[in-house]
Amino acid sequence: MDNCPPASTFLTDSLELELQTEWCNPPCFSCDFDNRGGGKHFSGESYLSSGALKRVILNLDPLPTNFEEDTVEIFGIEWVTETALVNSSRVLFHLFRQQLYNLETLLQASCDFGKISTLHCKAHNIRQLCVTFLHYVKVFIFRSLQVRNAESHVPVHPYETLEAQLPSVLVDELHGLLLYIGHLSELPTTNTGAFVNQNQTKLYPPSWHLLHLHLDIHWLVLEILHMLGEKLKQVVYSHQFMNLAGDNLTNVSLFEEHCENLLCDLINLSLNRYDKKVRPSEALMSHHCPCPCIKELWVLLIHLLNHRSKWSLSESFWNWLNKLLKTLLEKSNDQRRSVLIVQPRDPLGFSWWIITHVASFYQFDRHGTPDEMRQMESNWNFVEELLKKSISVQDGILEEQLRMYLHCCLTLCDFWEPNIAIVTILWEYYSKNLNSSFSISWLPLKGLTYIIKSPLSMLEMVKTCCCDKQDHDLYKSSSSYTIFLCILAKVVKKAMKNNGPHPWKQVKGRIYSKFHQKRMEELTEVGLQNFFSLFLLLAAVAEVEDVASHVLRLLDFLKPTFKTSPLIWKGQMAFLLMYTQKNLDIGVLAEKFSNAFREKAKEFLVSKNDEMGQRQTLWTLLSIYMDSVQEVFETSRCLHPSHEKLLNDGFSMLLRACQESELRTVLNFLQAVLARIRSLHQQLRQELQREHGDLSVQSSLSTKERHLAAVASALWRHFFSFLKSQRMSQIVPLSQLADAAADFTLLAMDLPSTAPSDLQPQPVTSMIQLFGWDDIIWPQVVARYLSHFLQNSMLCEALSHSGCVSFQALTVRSWIRCILQMYVKNLHVPDDSFIDINPEQAVEKDYMEQLTELTRLLFKLSEVKNIFSKSQVELPIPDDPKKALIRFFEAVGITYGNLQTVSDKSAMVTKSLEYLGEILKYIKPYLGKKVSSAGLQLTYTMMGTLVKSWALIFATSKAQKLLFRIIDCLLLPHTVLQQEKELPAPMLTAIQKSLPLYLQGMCIVCCQSQNTNAYLNQLLGNVIEQYIGRFLPASAHVLGLGQHPVLLALKNSASVPPMSLLKKCIVHVIRKSYFEFKGSLLPPRLASILAFILQLVKETNTDVSEIELLLPGVLKCLLLVSEPQVKRLATENLQCMVRACQVGSGGEPAAQLTSVFRQFIEDYGMRYDYQIYSILEAVAALDQQVVIHLVPTLTQSLKNSERKWGLGRNSAQREAYSKLLSQLGQVGQDEIQRLENDHIESML
Repeated sequence: MDNCPPASTFLTDSLELELQTEWCNPPCFSCDFDNRGGGKHFSGESYLSSGALKRVILNLDPLPTNFEEDTVEIFGIEWVTETALVNSSRVLFHLFRQQLYNLETLLQASCDFGKISTLHCKAHNIRQLCVTFLHYVKVFIFRSLQVRNAESHVPVHPYETLEAQLPSVLVDELHGLLLYIGHLSELPTTNTGAFVNQNQTKLYPPSWHLLHLHLDIHWLVLEILHMLGEKLKQVVYSHQFMNLAGDNLTNVSLFEEHCENLLCDLINLSLNRYDKKVRPSEALMSHHCPCPCIKELWVLLIHLLNHRSKWSLSESFWNWLNKLLKTLLEKSNDQRRSVLIVQPRDPLGFSWWIITHVASFYQFDRHGTPDEMRQMESNWNFVEELLKKSISVQDGILEEQLRMYLHCCLTLCDFWEPNIAIVTILWEYYSKNLNSSFSISWLPLKGLTYIIKSPLSMLEMVKTCCCDKQDHDLYKSSSSYTIFLCILAKVVKKAMKNNGPHPWKQVKGRIYSKFHQKRMEELTEVGLQNFFSLFLLLAAVAEVEDVASHVLRLLDFLKPTFKTSPLIWKGQMAFLLMYTQKNLDIGVLAEKFSNAFREKAKEFLVSKNDEMGQRQTLWTLLSIYMDSVQEVFETSRCLHPSHEKLLNDGFSMLLRACQESELRTVLNFLQAVLARIRSLHQQLRQELQREHGDLSVQSSLSTKERHLAAVASALWRHFFSFLKSQRMSQIVPLSQLADAAADFTLLAMDLPSTAPSDLQPQPVTSMIQLFGWDDIIWPQVVARYLSHFLQNSMLCEALSHSGCVSFQALTVRSWIRCILQMYVKNLHVPDDSFIDINPEQAVEKDYMEQLTELTRLLFKLSEVKNIFSKSQVELPIPDDPKKALIRFFEAVGITYGNLQTVSDKSAMVTKSLEYLGEILKYIKPYLGKKVSSAGLQLTYTMMGTLVKSWALIFATSKAQKLLFRIIDCLLLPHTVLQQEKELPAPMLTAIQKSLPLYLQGMCIVCCQSQNTNAYLNQLLGNVIEQYIGRFLPASAHVLGLGQHPVLLALKNSASVPPMSLLKKCIVHVIRKSYFEFKGSLLPPRLASILAFILQLVKETNTDVSEIELLLPGVLKCLLLVSEPQVKRLATENLQCMVRACQVGSGGEPAAQLTSVFRQFIEDYGMRYDYQIYSILEAVAALDQQVVIHLVPTLTQSLKNSERKWGLGRNSAQREAYSKLLSQLGQVGQDEIQRLENDHIESML
């Protein structure tokens, strides 16, 4: 490695080198350079980058700073610089060959990592010695070689004699050197990869150095021969050799022979690569140069040969290459020249491939810098012949080969000037094969489905063909016919740019002439597709109107079966789209196509019940038309009267004939057109504002607005009446119905005069009434429609200033309806389908999202925000619409309660009722035969919340009627009053959960009512009477009564007066309905009602007056019922009541309690004396005073009993009575004594 040179110093790119004395390393071939950024194509020490080629071409000193000393070291020997080549040329060339031999011997050594460093160094040094010698020869010729007059007879110095012989000697030696090194293709296979050591230095094997030295020799021999000719200006004859023709070898013939051999070598190298590694699909991505040095050699040859052809009779590079490639294409060996080129497996493919890649080298200038703007010399003459051979193969042309050929041809069209002849040759082939699909069986054609899909995709394909830069994957993505179209587009565009319309007329004449009636009748479906692709492309690059009119004339020649083909409609609509994109008047096409659409829509309407095949065919055509018209509107910069022609009454017929899936398509089309019209209108308004002072511009914009209005009127005319008729139908997808209605509403706002007369004079308000506020519309439609409406601030502002003062209240009403009816759509589904489903999951996800969005927007309305602000209720999160509605009801109730003046309260009642509207109609679907658990739960909860939160409002005369209807409808329907009928379980569950809300609300109303309302009190009693028993547990467990809705109403009531009223009403109902002992018949479910009463007394502050009403029934149960559970519960009730009376009377015996017991004794003392004594004993244990107050009554009852029976003193009864009295302390003892005294007196 010590002898390896350091980093080289290279020549600059200028014509003359900067003044310096440093020795510059001579240029050489090298692929050892960093190209990670992709910007460098050649090494810095190459013949191109170093400027060496330029200096040769301009006949400048090859190395101005080298070989300036008197002596020079060549092959390790010092030589006199100015005489060495003359005196010792044969010795030097012998030494040169010796060095070559030394390098070749290094190939025999094994290149493992341990030896590579040494081998690399040796090989590198040998190569430097050889390259330096050849550069010395160049410098010597330029500086020291003297041109002698051969005819001079003046005696000359022996040196001069040798010098005169030097050119011939050089020709001999160079020829011998070339014979010694042989052909490039004969070199052993070289690995262009390098070893990298720990210092990141690249180390190459000897084979790499040998290859690059051979490249240097081949190129430098050409340079030397060229310089020799330039220097001497005469032919130099060889002394030792003759050429193959028997003539003496000259510098010129040697140059040509070597040039031909070198090109053959390069072609052979490429051939080897092509046959082994290149597939047709990757031809343009697979380069023919194994390393950048081969590429550089091609570029050097191009520049040198083209330079020589300009100043002499020698041939240009293309001529050289063409001559050699033609030999490959000759069919017989006799016709082929004796050149050293291997016969390829695919001569045509190889010729295309090599020509295309070599053509790309013309972009490199003399410095090796790529310049894409550089004018490249073309080779069209050869390519034309090649193209003719490619498409005239008698055995048939394979599509996979043809694609490659045309892809190469397309690339050449990029490089070179346009050539109409290429198009003509190709058209001759494709015009005969239009019906071919040009497909490859093993390769799916991506482009085919892409083209057929829609008119727009046909245009996209045309645009792709017209692109300046084509996809590298064109082989796989496009057929050869599509590539031909790319060539056609590129050539015509380039030619018209350079030469005006004349080239187009040439092409048009050639193409048009191939189509006539017979040819059109011969076209298949595939042929028609190719036909449209061709003419669409011609229209894109040339005269669209001329091409379109010619196509329409040609289509008239088609067979009748083809005239209704979807492809025909797509192709025609594609021309319509092209007119639109080029901003041309579409009037003629629009009238023709819209009339065809009307006819097909009429057929579609008539064929509504016919077989599906015909209907599907018609629908395909109609869809093509709608898609294309939509694209026309979306791409038009402004609308013209011709656009109105596209919207005719065919749409009215089509809408009536459509099924749901088809309606979706039509409504999508409608929405797209509506959106485009509104967008264009907004642009016009902005332009009118900007051009406020320019009258001419304003006039033009007003005209455009009239055109817009005409198109808008057509939409109202042909679409709106159908939408209006479908408001209550489920045929039209509800979301799309809402969207379309919203779009029409916004159109009415922008262009009110275009709306139909039945919506005037306020079309916006009329539209909202139809689709947003009407109670008969599906809630899914209303929610989505109102969301669109509320999102538009301009629309809301317009309504606020239009005199429609109730629009916010009406919107709130619709929102309430949408929430209450969220489960209506599921009523047709069996209720058990939702057993394991969350109620929210029973609602469509889209609808819940829509309700959430509507709730969010509604809470931004000023009226709603004002209510929440006054009530100081926090605005709820709109994610749960049901909770949001509950909060809203509560906020309204609180706001009303905070009002002070009568007028404010009256206005609030009116507004509140406006919010509700016909609310009972909203919930009516849930109360029918079809049951929805979630719907019933929602209904009863919301209405219960309403009754409680709005109790003060319902207390007014205006709102009380609604309250009565709510109670009658929800709590006291006919099914409830019919005792023999059981309520549906879901309804009973819903009532149980919400009943406390109703009871509390009704009690508040009763307390706050402006007039005493007996009917409302009666309703309250009826509700309690119906539901106390319905919700009693089957077994009389007190613990199970804690969740009884009637008791919960008492627990959760925050205000005392309503609670007192409710409790009083409950007590009256129990006494009337559950403690009525009719003869020997006992009241039903005594145990359960006693348990209920016990819970009532325990959990509430029971008043003495209420106990006075309940206690007689409890005492009767103790007296008359023998069932143990009833007796136990009655006893517990008696104990609780006595204690409650003690608490209520401050420890003194309550007069009401005493009165109840006294009456009880009077009623039953004669018959049930023993039972009564037992009951009173229990009472005495709790409160002696109560029983003490009853002693006179008890004594009198005893005497009356004895007197009645007439048997004298009843000892057993007196004994039982005495037992009771014994528990009353002194008072009892006194009474016992008194009874004894009375007995003694009676005995006396």
